Amino acid sequence: MTHRHAQRLSRRTTLGLLFAAAAGVMAAGMPVAAQAQAKGEVRIGYQKYGTLTLLKGRGTLEKRLAEQGVGVKWTEFPAGPVLLEGLNVGSIDFGTVGEAPPIFAQAAGANLVYVGNEPASPASEAIVVPKGSGLRTLADLKGKKIALNKGSNVHYLLLKALEKAGVAYADIQPVFLPPADARAAFERGSVDAWAIWDPFLAAAEKQLGARVLADGKGLVANYQFYLASRTYAEKNPEILRIVLDEVAKVDDWGRNNPEEVATILSAQTGLGKDVVALAASRYAYGVKPVSVDVIASQQRVADAFSSLKLIPKPIIVKDALLPARQLATSTK
Repeated sequence: MTHRHAQRLSRRTTLGLLFAAAAGVMAAGMPVAAQAQAKGEVRIGYQKYGTLTLLKGRGTLEKRLAEQGVGVKWTEFPAGPVLLEGLNVGSIDFGTVGEAPPIFAQAAGANLVYVGNEPASPASEAIVVPKGSGLRTLADLKGKKIALNKGSNVHYLLLKALEKAGVAYADIQPVFLPPADARAAFERGSVDAWAIWDPFLAAAEKQLGARVLADGKGLVANYQFYLASRTYAEKNPEILRIVLDEVAKVDDWGRNNPEEVATILSAQTGLGKDVVALAASRYAYGVKPVSVDVIASQQRVADAFSSLKLIPKPIIVKDALLPARQLATSTK
């Protein structure tokens, strides 16, 4: 068996596990006419990172879904929390975010479900300082101003970094800013450090000479999650199966074509190829079902935010799974 053939078999097995049960259960309760009805459009939220940006750039999803009479509408978001706000209010159906945004969204009552994740990518986020900074260790962050996007994956990175250094969260000054504003504050020196993810991290390193104080290695997993509105997932499991199948194909392609990946990402993001090539070198490819272990990891994230009263109430992460998904992940 060739390597490429093995990849195709693995992808079919993974995606079959993801949606076979869901599609079968849900289709069984739908009239034939409803199943045959054109779904119209799937609205996808994406950010300047990850496989969805590649998928958009390659255009393969549009071709695949056109066969089903389904169009694709792409909407870019600056960060995960606002993307999930869009999901919750019904302006998008599907999107990708890091670890923390689903926790904040679920705690706020958003009706979303996890439908897959990419492998851990801890080096894709970091706490950086200006190249001339005197800060050398995580302990040096005590009393300092740290820019970050509230409720994004780097929020959890900051919590774990401070915990490792023995610095209380109350002993730093978080400055909550979206990436563009955070970069401006970082450049003018109005904050001491910046917790940020790729490709903004790579841009800070390449363009500003920012120095990494600590990345996620040894601190966080930094999963990239795919989420859908619960209503959309329940009504359109076959469309989500196709979307994730195309994600899996792009993962396979991207893993083996770094130069082409950098070309597409540069065109899609407007960033230089040197910047996106650095960011892409830290990607982790390979969409998977959300396993029991990954949900347990998410629960630890939720518990950490809850203990610091950063979310309004404790949550049970597995409540954001479809029943069929629980069945699928229990067999992993």
